[in-house]
Amino acid sequence: MPDRPNILIIMSDHERADVLDPAHRCPTPHATRLAEEGVRFTGAYTVCTHCCPSRASFMTGMYPSRHGVFNNVSNPTAVHRGLYPGVRTWSENLAAAGYAMRYTGKWHVSADEDPRDRGWEEFGKVTGTGTHGRLTWEAPTPGPRDAETKGGLHDCVWVPRDGWPDSLLSGVAPRTSRETLEYRQTKDTVDMIHRLAEEGRPWCTYLGWVTPHDPYVVPEDYADLIDPASVPLPPNFRDDMSDRPRVYTRQRRMLWDQLDEDQIRLSISRFWALCAMMDAFMGMVLQALDETGQADNTLVIRTSDHGDLLGEHGLFLKGVAPYEGSYHIPLLMRWPQGIAEPGREIGSIARILDLCPTILEAGGAEALPETDAASLLPLLTGEEPDGQRQELFTQMNGVELYYSQRIIRLGRYKYIFNGFDFDELYDLEEDPWEMHNIIDRPELETVRRRLLARLWDYVRDTGDTIDNAYPPVGLVPVGPHESLRKGTGN
Repeated sequence: MPDRPNILIIMSDHERADVLDPAHRCPTPHATRLAEEGVRFTGAYTVCTHCCPSRASFMTGMYPSRHGVFNNVSNPTAVHRGLYPGVRTWSENLAAAGYAMRYTGKWHVSADEDPRDRGWEEFGKVTGTGTHGRLTWEAPTPGPRDAETKGGLHDCVWVPRDGWPDSLLSGVAPRTSRETLEYRQTKDTVDMIHRLAEEGRPWCTYLGWVTPHDPYVVPEDYADLIDPASVPLPPNFRDDMSDRPRVYTRQRRMLWDQLDEDQIRLSISRFWALCAMMDAFMGMVLQALDETGQADNTLVIRTSDHGDLLGEHGLFLKGVAPYEGSYHIPLLMRWPQGIAEPGREIGSIARILDLCPTILEAGGAEALPETDAASLLPLLTGEEPDGQRQELFTQMNGVELYYSQRIIRLGRYKYIFNGFDFDELYDLEEDPWEMHNIIDRPELETVRRRLLARLWDYVRDTGDTIDNAYPPVGLVPVGPHESLRKGTGN
């Protein structure tokens, strides 16, 4: 093991895994460079497509059932406003191990605590604790939309909503990229890296961008980066979802079906443009590491809290729709002194919560007393063969509407338990775009039972809350006792 590295974490919000692929139409040369000099995890996933639970899992190495953050902590629908008492974060242990800890950008782990309560020294602006989406309950004034007339936005794509405020999907802001909050946060990080180089002790810096979270509002200098006419619609865009839970089609029919294809292509192009802007900002940070001579012994982690459906199945944003576009996240790591065979793509399943023990192990800090995660460091150093990790388990406990949903993936098969409707099963080898729900195929009965048995293993091991046997809520098709009786559980 080399000397303890500096640790730089760059986390975006709502960013899909595919936009940082070198073959993607979105220009991200700095992400390509980072992967060429490090590794790209092609099987990286979040554990919940909601900001607060996923970020809390990143910080604690636990599933929501263990850390206590089930949905948005910052509005009246919060199940809990922060972490359960006694739950510890990796940042506290890293600070105790002597690291200089610096934090700027989005937090959204707790409404009752901020980064300073968890071992960090904040710099710049910390965001993400507002009550996004709440109404003021004032009668709407007639005339043009306020955001367009007062905010100076133009060329907007609006989603009309009967009796609700119309929803802004994308637009152009009257400013340059250098006038954005993300640029200021990036510039603060660059300055901090230069200052930390003089301190002579290992440091950990977190830079959390809110972009490309909806609405996809691009600055003027990125508005024309990608020609909307060159944007292909997702292969599953016209999926009728007739064999899927009705809440998905309800969202599409109430919202996104009102947009024409030109508006959809335009909005996707703006999402990509924001990702390209973030990549340019990351280039500034990587240059600071080069300029200060710290690149060789800095572990750089580039990721996101979750993805965005971005037109897949005719849907946008994230939430209860359990598809790859919103669960599959980017994960790139570079550490010249600590990664074997740079330039590799690693296909093993890597969960966002696995970053917690990875960071602690790399920093030589004490492990957290309880965890659901496994360090990715053996994969970085080549000690653990790629392909060993083939399982994914997720916990969706609802957004501002309360849903119960769990995903269990074993290799090619992905089972979704929907407590609010019928379940789903996909063969990701035969159907990578998840267009055919094969839950009712009789020849797959053994597969379904094997997946459900493994689901119950995770429920038991993570203290999950879907094991209530009361008849109206005990709706998993095969209960835990069946798998235990037949010896199919692990």
